[in-house]
This record gives sequence, C-alpha cells and structure tokens, in this order.
Amino acid sequence: MNIEHLKLFIRIAATHNISLAGSELRLSPAVASAHINKLEADLGVRLIHRTTRKVSLTEEGRAFLPHAEDVISSIEAARASVGAGNAFPRGTLRVAAPASFGRMHILPALTKFLTLYPDLNVDLKLSDTIVDLVEGGFDIAIRNSALKDSSLIAKKLAPDTRILCSSPEYLAQNGEPQSPEDLNSHQCITLMGLDDWAFKTAKGQVNIKAKGVLRTDNGEAVRDACVNGLGVTISSKWSVYKHLQSGELVQILNEYPIATDTAIWAVYPSSRLLAPKVRAFIDYFAEYFGDTPYWE
Repeated sequence: MNIEHLKLFIRIAATHNISLAGSELRLSPAVASAHINKLEADLGVRLIHRTTRKVSLTEEGRAFLPHAEDVISSIEAARASVGAGNAFPRGTLRVAAPASFGRMHILPALTKFLTLYPDLNVDLKLSDTIVDLVEGGFDIAIRNSALKDSSLIAKKLAPDTRILCSSPEYLAQNGEPQSPEDLNSHQCITLMGLDDWAFKTAKGQVNIKAKGVLRTDNGEAVRDACVNGLGVTISSKWSVYKHLQSGELVQILNEYPIATDTAIWAVYPSSRLLAPKVRAFIDYFAEYFGDTPYWE
C-alpha cells in the first residue's frame, strides 16, 4: 500500500475535492484520480463517491479513514524522531472570514505570517455569508457564531465581547439610558434580523425589542451610523475599539452586560492529519490575538 496514496485519501476526506487535495500534494487532477483508483483497487473496495460537484466518503471509506490517519501519524512521528520529514507549510491556504473582521484584524497580521512561511500563498475570501467549507474547498474559516456542523472542528482564537454604545452627540441631545427598558424610547440601530437585544440584570435576563429609523445588513454601517449620531447600538469591541479610544463612541449601560457568549473561532474540517499550513495558521493567530487581544 502506497503511503502517498494514503496521504492523498486523507486530504480528500478533509477537502471533499480530488483536484484540491491533489494540488496540495503537487499532483495533477488526473494523477490524483489515478492514485485513488489504485488505492481502491489494492483494497478491493470503493472509498469515495464521485459526483460532478464534490466527492464524499463511502461507508467503507469512513471506516478506513481513521486507520489511514493512524498509519500516516505513526510514520510522521517515526520520521520526526530522527529529524527526518518536511512538515513546513507550503502551497495555497484558502481562508474565509467575515468581511469586517477579516479586513480589520486578519489582513494586518498576514504580513508577518507570510514572512514566516515564504512557501505559502493565501486565498482570502471576505464575506459576511457563512460559507460551506467543503463545498467551497476552503481549508479554514474564521467565524464569530456558534458551530452547528458537527463534522467541523472549532478552535477559539479570541473573545468577542459585545457592548452597547452611542456617540456623545446623540446622548447630549437625547439623554443616556439608565436601564435596558429605557431603550424603548431611544433610536436603536440594528442589524437586519438581530433586533432582539438581551441584557443580564440582577433580576435575570431582560430582552428588548430594539426599534429605530435605521436597519442595515452591514456591521460597519451600523457602527458608522452610531458614530454619526443616529442612535445606540450593540457592537463588538473588535469593531469599535478605536472609536472608543478616540471618544467618537462611548459605552453605555455598563452595569447591564449583553447576554451573549460569542467568540472568534477558527473552523476547519475534521481530520487528525491536519495540513501543516492549517496548523501554522491556527497557531499563529491564536498567539497573535492571545487571551486578551489588543481590542479588549
């Protein structure tokens, strides 16, 4: 049984894409397909289902995967014990991230990251739409929402503290709310579909149906509207920290924390054989943000 065939099979299981898995191992699509055909012939079973859109593991493929991973892990450990092997990140790393967070916090950190790993290229998709990692052929995604797909693994990179804020100008004209209930008489700027605001109080959670003259589907637009004095809003500290520092925005209702348990996550397909480029990205940004990131 060919070890390179096993490596290819494991990457296909992670990416659900023969061409993409092959390119990571510097194989053409035709050669990658031939290698998998040879592995299946050696085993006498079909390991993957092939369709025009993607591939998926057969029942036999799912049963074979952990054994293939164990074989490769054992070989890599043996080679590492004598200083052999090459696990240096190389190739193209495909990353998906929320538009605002990616632009503000991922892009600035890529200069040093790519200096550390000169054989690595990054394809960065910035979109507020939750992408399908498998369907889109992504290696990793940055998310600030709960993980719903049990076939994915999530690594926490940083907290995502959310606060209620407003501009000094708005508060000077309209007064500062003293309780969550006071928000019913204020202009609340909301993201579309996220107008149910929850606060922690001494008497338990209080929910407010936020209302105002402006709703939008863009987080940066919500923040900028707040800076321009259109009302109060909930925003992540990573989005407004510079505006808080400059005094353009101020935090309000500090004694009533937002009832949320959000964080910044790195999400990737489940596989014990994690590609070196993915491991490098996760380790780098976990250290870069740290337990207390610079926006806290």
